[in-house]
Amino acid sequence: MASSLQNIQGDDSVLLRVTHSNIKTFSADVRFSLEMSVEAVKDKLWKKCGTSVDSMCLQLYDDTGAKVADIHDNTRPFGFYSPLAGYRLHVIDLDPSSVTSGGWLEDTSLVEKYTISDEAYGKRDGTFRKFKEKLAQQNPSLLEPKIADNYMEDLCTNIKVGDRCEVEPGEKRGEVKFVGRAESLAPGFWVGVQFDEPLGKHDGKQKGKRYFDCPPLHGVMVRPDKVKVGDYPERDPFEEDEI
Repeated sequence: MASSLQNIQGDDSVLLRVTHSNIKTFSADVRFSLEMSVEAVKDKLWKKCGTSVDSMCLQLYDDTGAKVADIHDNTRPFGFYSPLAGYRLHVIDLDPSSVTSGGWLEDTSLVEKYTISDEAYGKRDGTFRKFKEKLAQQNPSLLEPKIADNYMEDLCTNIKVGDRCEVEPGEKRGEVKFVGRAESLAPGFWVGVQFDEPLGKHDGKQKGKRYFDCPPLHGVMVRPDKVKVGDYPERDPFEEDEI
């Protein structure tokens, strides 16, 4: 591999793969001048990986993975150790309290998250919450749901009060008791259904508004796309599937 990655002719620099002892995911191709001192090489690496010059030990490996040299002398030119293109320069961080130790730079779950109470956040200026409040004061309609008053009206064409129906999900059967807009609910059209069994949520009264009458827990208000009308007789509770 080294023979295929020779230095550029007339260039006194070399391109090496740099790895780090603490940052397992760190791998970068870095070009170094052979005339740089080892200390200058370490300073360049410090800016890339965070290990201080004084805490840094360097090892040079060839393209087969064999160690070529331990680089200790900061005063020597880097070229003294005969690095070739394609070689790997490995950074060892000797400082146990280094910012690179313990996986802090790789595993964000180890970082303590900043938290703030809802009360303290509410007192701050320039937050997204304050922006929304100001926006709502200036133009309340901007934050209202963009649902048209005639939403799903076309689906109510064939749904009439008194129709037998089946409601999804669950194929729950019942009778249509209401069709139209519901002022206490979101804009658009709704269908009120009285289930044959206590599978509902109320007795026809929702959010303080009565839309129809039915036994408790038999009523529900759903969108028309959840309702199919047709020949849906009440199911026999004693009917069992044949084995």
